[in-house]
Amino acid sequence: MGRYIARRLLYMIAVLLVVSIITFGLMHAVPGGPFDKEKPLPEEILANLNAKYNLDAPLWKQYILYMYDVTIPQFSTQEPTSALADDALLIFNVGSVWVRWMNFGPSYASRSRTVNDIFRDQLPVSFQLGVMALLVGLLIGMPLGVLAGLKQNTIFDYFGMGIAIIGVSVPVIVAGPLLIWIFGVALKWLPPTGWGAKPPYLLGFLPETGLTWEFFKYAIMPSVALGTGTSAVIARLTRASLLQTTREDYIRTARSKGLSERVVIGRHALKNSLIPVVTILGPLFAALVTGTFVTELVFGIPGMGKYFVTSITNRDYPVIMGTILLYAIFLVVANLVVDLTYAFLDPRIRFD
Repeated sequence: MGRYIARRLLYMIAVLLVVSIITFGLMHAVPGGPFDKEKPLPEEILANLNAKYNLDAPLWKQYILYMYDVTIPQFSTQEPTSALADDALLIFNVGSVWVRWMNFGPSYASRSRTVNDIFRDQLPVSFQLGVMALLVGLLIGMPLGVLAGLKQNTIFDYFGMGIAIIGVSVPVIVAGPLLIWIFGVALKWLPPTGWGAKPPYLLGFLPETGLTWEFFKYAIMPSVALGTGTSAVIARLTRASLLQTTREDYIRTARSKGLSERVVIGRHALKNSLIPVVTILGPLFAALVTGTFVTELVFGIPGMGKYFVTSITNRDYPVIMGTILLYAIFLVVANLVVDLTYAFLDPRIRFD
């Protein structure tokens, strides 16, 4: 198991390197630059800005300088300050030595803030929303899929798959305003917009005030709107996988031995049928954490989505690179966790 994890971590480094090269090349291949305006800047000012951010250097040199700041830890005996040059996403001390790691650089569009400042303030909100949307998807999708798979071609099956079709067919841009109108405006049960957790965060992601009703009342509607589509995917995949598993020879053998239907389904069929479902949870988790732009826009949530989209139109290279690299890290780590979960669900799977 240890060797497998070490090998996957080495693969993760290679994946991040390839992703960074492709992203860096594509964003510089698009015409225009970060300081191109409707009214062009004077040549002297433009030259100074390009020199300040190393944009006048060859592309290979820009890439090396950027990746050096992101990937190579910096060691110092000086305590961190709030200066932009001293900024890093991870700052901790080991004895008397301070370690600074993952400096994504300043934002070109918001020059008073760094990319790490944006991540510290907005990424926890997107992370919280993504995790809760995934929980909503699991809590709705798994029971519906299991019920539909066990009661094939009955009213329970038609009801579960009908809910799944509605979840796939109704996007967030439709479900969000509808939920706001019903529960936020008409009934006034929930706040229509905003987010309950305010910085600072405990461990970076949980609100220090605790998971109280004041926090959840803001999260219910956006989590349901975002998680409904996910629940539909999980429900349909769970149903298909469970139908296939219940027709396997070892399930018939378990029944022939006189085991109760509850034991056959719960201990044998359900665990193996969850393997395809667990497989998609890695990409789903990464997508929900970093791809919540529409939901954040509809519900007025101060997450990462707005900054990522506007960074593309503004040619804000550090924000684009930082967001893509963080998405890749989430995706690779989530897939590693999924692969390790296989061994728990299926004893036949071994990594050593």
